[in-house]
Amino acid sequence: MAISKTQAIFQQKCPRCHEGHLFEHPTYSFGYQKMHTNCPVCGLRYEIEPGFFWGGMYFSYALNVAQSVILGFATYFIFGNPTAWVYLTIIIGGIFVFMPLNFRLGRVFMLHLFGSIDYDPKYSKGKILKPAANQ
Repeated sequence: MAISKTQAIFQQKCPRCHEGHLFEHPTYSFGYQKMHTNCPVCGLRYEIEPGFFWGGMYFSYALNVAQSVILGFATYFIFGNPTAWVYLTIIIGGIFVFMPLNFRLGRVFMLHLFGSIDYDPKYSKGKILKPAANQ
């Protein structure tokens, strides 16, 4: 059974087969940024062109801003407008905690939304046709 595009994004799966993992290591590990060059299931080359994932930084930045705003409002409502140091500590701490996840989701959003790669069920496990490495 195939998963939806939204599930593939949040589970960090290949945009073509929705089965292969994009990253080699778990999110909160020392190798969190290491991506597979090609999908381990369907062979899709993830980096469509040199520098493709630079655009993922914009997604990461947007996630950081949204999380910082949410943490700021949460701090205000939980602690009743504390000093600036409390805001800074909580927001900067949140940025460091979410950094690996934001990095990954930035790349995943970039690949799924701007990679021009559609889901194709013929590339799922058991039906692999081993395509050319570049698409």
